Amino acid sequence: MMLPGFYLFLVDRYLRFLQSRQRVQLVSAHVLPCEAVELNFSKIHGLTYNPTSVVFINIPSISKLQWHPFTVTSNSNLDPEMLSVLIKSEGAWSQKLYQMLSTPSVIDHLNVHVEGPYGPVSTNFLRHETLVMISGGSGITPFVSIIRELIYLNTTLRYRTPKLTLICAFKNTSCLSMLDMILPSYGTNCDISSLQLQIEAYITRENDLKQNNNPIHLQSVWFKPNEKDSPISSILGPNSWVWLGAIISSSFIIFIILIGMINHYYVFPIDHNTNKIFSYPLKSSINMLGICVSIAMVASVVVLWNKKQNAKEAKKVQNMEGPSPLVEKDLESLPSQILGHATNVHYGARPDLRRLLLELKGSNVGVLVSGPKEMRQEVAAVCSSNLAENLHFESFSFNW
Repeated sequence: MMLPGFYLFLVDRYLRFLQSRQRVQLVSAHVLPCEAVELNFSKIHGLTYNPTSVVFINIPSISKLQWHPFTVTSNSNLDPEMLSVLIKSEGAWSQKLYQMLSTPSVIDHLNVHVEGPYGPVSTNFLRHETLVMISGGSGITPFVSIIRELIYLNTTLRYRTPKLTLICAFKNTSCLSMLDMILPSYGTNCDISSLQLQIEAYITRENDLKQNNNPIHLQSVWFKPNEKDSPISSILGPNSWVWLGAIISSSFIIFIILIGMINHYYVFPIDHNTNKIFSYPLKSSINMLGICVSIAMVASVVVLWNKKQNAKEAKKVQNMEGPSPLVEKDLESLPSQILGHATNVHYGARPDLRRLLLELKGSNVGVLVSGPKEMRQEVAAVCSSNLAENLHFESFSFNW
């Protein structure tokens, strides 16, 4: 009864191990004025993923053992050769990364290992007439990927997308730079008027823009390419489900053959089916070893085959370089000049979530929330009350 689940776990664990051993190409990093960084990785053009997907990142120069999950902010359709994540400087690991990238003169390359992306098989954001997204701080990251997906559906495929309202709360004005990631390419002008997007940003610890007198700049650091680095790609290629089925079936057949040979030529001559001489724990250990060997053999062959198939495409995107090693922008250009009239900034106040939610009109309103636990609980209490029967609640949590 335990064998099927354990067998599938070993297949998944070994494939993840093989992917985590590859060094990926880090193209650039944007150092945001709110002590956050956006990492931009090169990826294979055929790698697709859904909004709110997650990647695990390991940087050996910071810690060889620590793997941290981060939400993917880019869109696989709008950014076919780039995968981006946002990392807020809140822990020891992220603070070391921010300090390294804040002084780009001392670093021109960074070794990074990535596992993923992992995410939902499908999304249901289009089923709502209106979509309200509520975030606190770095909780805006899953909503960036959702908005970019809706931008693609609206501008490229001409889908009818729901009316969008983004309610975000930040501590200070510098955090407004996170809103610029909503656009498909960093710093690129994009007409999003047809998307019906309205952004309500709340700055809780400042009364007005003039209170922040420090000149704040946005830095973009470009890294030199390395021959050992490769773009992020699916470990099993574009036909992953076919290859996964082949690995499971082929490795299990090899396991049955291998165990049959061991029992016939080694176990049977010792105990003659009496189960008294050849111990049961030793026989179980041999079976476990046979499972591991068969999975390792088949999975390694499939991964090497797909790696060779992706070699040509990897060479095309491996030489991506930025126009300059360092680019600076004033905070005043973010996000007002890019998002224009779509953004309203409120200073010195927190959003009155109960009032904002109860004022929503429409029979089918999706309410997505990502942020502190208190914020999620407050929104959940409003959506579950009898006064808000038209609200459909969904929460995103960063707890692992």
